Amino acid sequence: MKFPAPVSVQWIADLIGADVLGHAESFATGINEIHRVEPGDLCFVDHPKYYDKCLNSAASFIIINTKEVSIPGGKTLLVLGDPFEAYLKIANHFRPFVPSEKAISTSLKVGAGTVIMPNVFIGNHVTIGKDCIIHPNVSILDYTEIGNNIIIQAGTVVGSDAFYYNTKKNRDVWYKKMQSCGHVVIEDFVEIGAGCTIDRGVTADTRIGAGTKLDNMVHIGHDVVIGKNCLLAAQVAIAGGTTLKDGVTLWGQVGLSKTLTIGNNVTVLAQSGVGKDLADNTVHWGSPSEDALTKKRELIWVRRIPELWKKVMETK
Repeated sequence: MKFPAPVSVQWIADLIGADVLGHAESFATGINEIHRVEPGDLCFVDHPKYYDKCLNSAASFIIINTKEVSIPGGKTLLVLGDPFEAYLKIANHFRPFVPSEKAISTSLKVGAGTVIMPNVFIGNHVTIGKDCIIHPNVSILDYTEIGNNIIIQAGTVVGSDAFYYNTKKNRDVWYKKMQSCGHVVIEDFVEIGAGCTIDRGVTADTRIGAGTKLDNMVHIGHDVVIGKNCLLAAQVAIAGGTTLKDGVTLWGQVGLSKTLTIGNNVTVLAQSGVGKDLADNTVHWGSPSEDALTKKRELIWVRRIPELWKKVMETK
């Protein structure tokens, strides 16, 4: 999430009650979680396992719960007891929940030729481009950006909260919700089927590239980035932070794990489970997925096991 204007680190420190180690006179431009940080961003870390990753990320400012770390050059630390609560305070200050008073917010910006069917809900600060069709019972939640020539079929939800929780076993509620303050961005000529769910980014964008087509009942997790001209068949599910490059095809009921990179023009065959990055121009199948030709050869040999066993027994 980018702040409306750069904010001094000392002002942030005063807001959350942190001590500053480094350049208190610097200005932060936004706050992001670790997978999407950019220079100028704040990021938080509250577990020693992730200290190094966060300290050596692109983030310029780190909210952390220890002073006993080496500070990389150019970084500033904001030190306090509970960095996660500090993140929530910042997120809620800059992006508070504002209840909608109407089915379609008066803040909507919509282009010429766009048709919005009955029973559509549109939240605050949404933009929709030209020549779109939004079918009945679609929900488009706050801070969603929709391009031109988009079709969204009935019952789809765009911009729901991320399924993303901070876990601590030493408190009564183990899974505490991480405030979602990101966006969904849908580029031109995208089609989204009926009953799809597209989560907004935790702090950055969930993005669907131009020309991509989604079948019915597809789930897109938080901070997923889908390239141009991808094809996703029914019941595909993509976990948070995963990137699909251009021209990817995912057939029915494919599941992708979190924070993966799926290369250009990859095809994943139906009912496959993908748990690792996939190289450009490859075809995969199975769960866990492997090269499709290799997997088919394995299946042929598995089916021959009874025949081979019979031959072994006949030779005895």
